[in-house]
Amino acid sequence: MHTLEVKGLVAKYGDRTVLDGVDMTVDKGEVHVILGGSGCGKSTLLKHVIGLMQPAAGSIELLGHDLTQIDERERNAVLSRIGMLFQGGALLNSLTVGENVALPIRERTQLPEDVVNEMVEMKLALVQMSHASKLTPPELSGGMKKRAALARAMATDPEILFCDEPSAGLDPITASSLDELLLNLKTRFGMSVVVVTHELASIQTIADRVTMLEKGKVVAQGPLAEVQAMDHPMVRAFFDRKSDNKNDTKNRSVLEALGDHR
Repeated sequence: MHTLEVKGLVAKYGDRTVLDGVDMTVDKGEVHVILGGSGCGKSTLLKHVIGLMQPAAGSIELLGHDLTQIDERERNAVLSRIGMLFQGGALLNSLTVGENVALPIRERTQLPEDVVNEMVEMKLALVQMSHASKLTPPELSGGMKKRAALARAMATDPEILFCDEPSAGLDPITASSLDELLLNLKTRFGMSVVVVTHELASIQTIADRVTMLEKGKVVAQGPLAEVQAMDHPMVRAFFDRKSDNKNDTKNRSVLEALGDHR
């Protein structure tokens, strides 16, 4: 059974079709990257698979449940088993980093406060952010905000993690360190990771399989190496462009790269 299976997905904004018959599967323990240029439908696809939008047609089976066929209570139960790293982090500025990470634990469980605090410490340690528990989001750099948001996304041990443009707005070294962190989390917990991005360096670092969209349709899909070798003009235009990241950043250790880069 796939962790996520999308079949014939059609999405519309009014009379405009944004996704037109999209098929996609994500298997347990893989990093699946949804890629393509601006306006291709990546974010719309993500919004559908995490239950923020209802499709005009097609099905979305997440963790064995068809989101288009279950009621709100069942849908919420399924969505409680996923984690979401939003593009801007979406941290609450009025709360400390620790309180932000504790929020989903308190919302989804009835655990005693001492256990909640212990879980927060564990999740912050996972992302090298133990020192920042008492800080507020405005006191963090861009990279630190992303790691804090990742700790919150991991707070309840999700079975599948969704990431919307995780490297957006980050310098190359910080983006590279975040890629390494996602790979480490996938390996450590055996979870599925779905990443929406157009960042070439990140795709080449983290992707097991990819789904490439163009004008709401799938133009390429499969293992990264196979897709990169395709002669499709849109695939060639995407992968033949020059990466923004310098090759030497990939050789930095994660502890070195996870510093506070402003």
